[in-house]
Amino acid sequence: MSKRAAPDPVAVLRGHRASVTDICFHPSKPILFSGSADGELRIWDTFRRQTLSSAWLHSAAHGILALASSSSLGTNKFVSQGRDGTVKVWDFDDTGLSRIPSVTIKTNSYHFCKFSLAKNQSTGSKAGEASKDCLETEEVHTNQSCSESSEGLSYVALSGENSSEVEIWDLKSAERFARLPSSIGSNSSSVSSKGMCMALQLCVPSESQGFLNVMAGYSFDLSISLSLTRKYTLKTCCIISERGKS
Repeated sequence: MSKRAAPDPVAVLRGHRASVTDICFHPSKPILFSGSADGELRIWDTFRRQTLSSAWLHSAAHGILALASSSSLGTNKFVSQGRDGTVKVWDFDDTGLSRIPSVTIKTNSYHFCKFSLAKNQSTGSKAGEASKDCLETEEVHTNQSCSESSEGLSYVALSGENSSEVEIWDLKSAERFARLPSSIGSNSSSVSSKGMCMALQLCVPSESQGFLNVMAGYSFDLSISLSLTRKYTLKTCCIISERGKS
């Protein structure tokens, strides 16, 4: 079977001085955000194919790990994550980028795991069908009781101060309202023994009735699914895969 030649690019955007580490499109505008290993963020006009604004959002020693833009945040906001253990929300407009972030989350952790903004997600199967090994767990008490639905979706999941734990933050208030436990049930070893959290997905499946759901993958071949109650306490935990299991 012959290999096809790579297609010619529609456009090449040049300007970064270091390796580009992440990109994301604006949900409704012809704008592209790009971040590099030296901490620089560039905002591009994809029609004119030129830089609209640039700034160093994170230090050159750490660089940018991830970027995200979502209509739930508003049309003039985006989120950056640096390897310095910070997640920042930025405002921008036609005049350029804000000098100071509107929200800064410090977790005191050197991150390898990209954050995940909450998003609505339609799935073909229920979370309980994803695994035969679904464990009911004890509730994790938090300091916030919230009766709001997940409609605003202004939440972000990230690897926490303890790299084996998952934290969920409200980007509007810059408050952490859930720290998912290292223990996932009496019949399973602790998550902390499975290494660092390496991948996250925070979503609200259509069948979950507004409950937040978290998928987390760990460095030692463990993937789990977590479901939160209305008060954002841990409701259930399902082992999706583990070494020697599927």
